[in-house]
Amino acid sequence: MVLNQASLKRDGVQDYVSIRATATVLGLYVLFILGFFLVTPEVTYEVWNNLFAQLWMKVFTLLALISVAIHARIGLWQVVTDYIKNAQLRALVQFIVSVMAFSYVAVGLFVLWGLKVVGAE
Repeated sequence: MVLNQASLKRDGVQDYVSIRATATVLGLYVLFILGFFLVTPEVTYEVWNNLFAQLWMKVFTLLALISVAIHARIGLWQVVTDYIKNAQLRALVQFIVSVMAFSYVAVGLFVLWGLKVVGAE
């Protein structure tokens, strides 16, 4: 039985599109935040809290967090494969990057949605 090896490995086109899509999301998020600061005369805790209390802002921020994780993971994968030749060290670095990206999104979920840790008071 012959397997298509391309289906078992990373696809360059998929990475290219993913990097461009996540960069677009991040660019739009940055432009929105900059625009918010430019048009809001005084940014207080109450104004900032009201902005992030909106469902659409939470979703947009979550999308930006996920985009950062995907963008960083793919980008650092490309750098690591170019510069770290030792396969075991490269796997370790990629694992650490993946854990950090996942942790970033997980912490972002707790902060953004106000999730409570079970057992914490």
